[in-house]
Amino acid sequence: MTSWSEVIKEAASLFAILDPIGSIAIFLSLTIGQSPAQKKRTAFVAIGSVFLILLVSIILGEKLLLLFGISIASFQVGGGILIFLLAISMLKAEMPEIKRTKEEAKEAKEMHTVAVVPLAIPLLAGPGAISTVIIQSHNASTAIEQVILAAITLFVCLLTLASFLMAVPIERHLGKTGMNVITRLMGLVLSAIAVEIIAKGLKGLFPALG
Repeated sequence: MTSWSEVIKEAASLFAILDPIGSIAIFLSLTIGQSPAQKKRTAFVAIGSVFLILLVSIILGEKLLLLFGISIASFQVGGGILIFLLAISMLKAEMPEIKRTKEEAKEAKEMHTVAVVPLAIPLLAGPGAISTVIIQSHNASTAIEQVILAAITLFVCLLTLASFLMAVPIERHLGKTGMNVITRLMGLVLSAIAVEIIAKGLKGLFPALG
């Protein structure tokens, strides 16, 4: 990343992978039943988790994969299966809502879990995003380029956070039926994405399939 054109190219590729605009519907589907304040907290926890995951991937991703003998293809297959299982639930409009218990601490813990799994990982910081930053990190040969890559990642994460925060007023105008329609549509989209991810992973593991 030695020129502005390359910086823009790296930012555009990560932006396309995270897809802040398209992820709004997923965010709304996973936060049905939460108050505006809860949605805001979920958004901050999710995007904070995404940034930390991608930052660790930039610094240690390639080294950890080599250490454990894990290929990007294997990660694509595993992540694709997780996304496909989630897509099945979404197609049935059975996305689990956060249970409102009398214990505030327990409820907060459950919301934190939803923000991290499945919203942060594998939906946002999934195989595509992680593999992208690992490859970009591999191409960044100097410390300055590594810092630039981290800054690009932070910038795209902030854009995604902004899209989630703007999703709150959108949700206020949608009823249960509207949310179910969005959930089913996104489930269909996710199922197709999952198949693509699994297919790419299988081709990587078994080149003869290509």
